[in-house]
Amino acid sequence: MHVIKILDENTTDAVAAAAGVIRGGGIVAFPTETHYGLGAAYHDVAALKKLFTLKRRPEEKPIPLIAGNEKALGLVARQLDDRAVSIIKQFWPGPLTLLLPARAGLPRLLTAGTGTVAVRMPGRSFALELARALEVPITATSANISGSPPADDAAGVTGYFDEGLDLLVDGGRTPGGAPSTIVRLSGETIILVRRGQIPFDAILAAMKTAAGKKDQ
Repeated sequence: MHVIKILDENTTDAVAAAAGVIRGGGIVAFPTETHYGLGAAYHDVAALKKLFTLKRRPEEKPIPLIAGNEKALGLVARQLDDRAVSIIKQFWPGPLTLLLPARAGLPRLLTAGTGTVAVRMPGRSFALELARALEVPITATSANISGSPPADDAAGVTGYFDEGLDLLVDGGRTPGGAPSTIVRLSGETIILVRRGQIPFDAILAAMKTAAGKKDQ
């Protein structure tokens, strides 16, 4: 496993190197705004299978993605309704994951046959820069063995994955903290799937305000 340590003067090179590995079918561990994540291209079935094997993750458990912009989001999610667009404008980039209707033909490992795909645009971080550089969604599942605590430094990543990863981007210790909030849009309702950094009440309030402005 190759390791790149992020320094002030080499962040751009580190992003380019990580993007190149993912484009080539590899798996990269990288720092996010909470913990370390594992990245593989959303459409690379072989890389996704390898990722599930490394994490010992059950295939019936779908895997989340990150996107660097709304154009990339369109590669995995069907046409967004007004509520989804409003949420995106108010809370992205940031710690909010949306369960959206999945585009046809996505690898089953991303959806587990649910018909939905989990996507977020990460807050300011190496993860966001990497997603923007690739211009396609990538996985950002936590760097851990399924069921174990997520790694928050490079040593934690190597402790879980001494072999199998193609690149580790060492950005030092990550902030940790609560994960992203996950919500699902179902009909006319918004359903809280997982509590996280953004309070659900704040999301509901923002949606109510947006609806009021639209009716004016």
